[in-house]
Amino acid sequence: MATLNQRRPQNVLGDVYVDKTCIDCDTCRWMAPNVFHRADEQSAVYHQPTNETERLAAMQALLSCPTASIGTVDKPQDIKAVQETFPIPIADNVYHCGYHAESSYGAASYLIVREQGNILVDSPRFTPALVKRLEKMGEIRYMYLTHRDDIADHEKFREHFGCDRILHSDDITAKTSDVEIQLTGHDAIALSPDLVIIPVPGHTKGHTVLLYQQRFLFTGDHLAWSNRLHQLYAFDDLCWYSWSELLNSMRRLATYRFEWVLPGHGRRYHADAQTMGQQMQKCISWMETVR
Repeated sequence: MATLNQRRPQNVLGDVYVDKTCIDCDTCRWMAPNVFHRADEQSAVYHQPTNETERLAAMQALLSCPTASIGTVDKPQDIKAVQETFPIPIADNVYHCGYHAESSYGAASYLIVREQGNILVDSPRFTPALVKRLEKMGEIRYMYLTHRDDIADHEKFREHFGCDRILHSDDITAKTSDVEIQLTGHDAIALSPDLVIIPVPGHTKGHTVLLYQQRFLFTGDHLAWSNRLHQLYAFDDLCWYSWSELLNSMRRLATYRFEWVLPGHGRRYHADAQTMGQQMQKCISWMETVR
């Protein structure tokens, strides 16, 4: 838990604060941008919540912080009510799970609610409050893992829900050797008519992305929105496998139609399919000049 004696001096005075254990994962800043910002390579509160919307966002960020680096001076009386807001709706039947894990450096996890069985995209922390909420939302059929880095508590979710985990064989490690469905090759795989897994080697050799209903693209560490560049981008400083392969993967991905980019790291992006296509071409042009 965050502690007052480690409260960062960059916080404005008030109830909510960030302490010195922050790992600069960006979670609180995109979940509650009206409250948190970056100051000296860590997060800090620049504006105390002044209404219910800001308060809720700040408390959701508090629960989602992977290092429990966000605290309140006074014991929050609304925390149980905030727990009931998870998973957080994004659009239609797609949700943000919250409860980010430090082992995944604060990567976001998502939930797709489907009659055929729900899908967890990457792994959040296995916490009782979230597990109870997930139980109420229906059976979890699959846990789809985009790549080797954001697996967090995948074993606990498998044991509790009995879900089949999906990961490309090129990203299998000792921690995931018992994953039930191990993908191979570089061709797109239709998990069902509305779910397509697309291999996108680059960040890692076995990275894949998940396209749902030709609208929602779950991108792991392959693609995200950059506020700094004001465009979609690939993680040029965190490309562990091959930049040239990453560029080729991005070119292939640009042939697909989608309206949402939902990353593990980085910011979300939503636009109509035409604008998204333009943004993908802009991203590719940028990538061609980076290296």
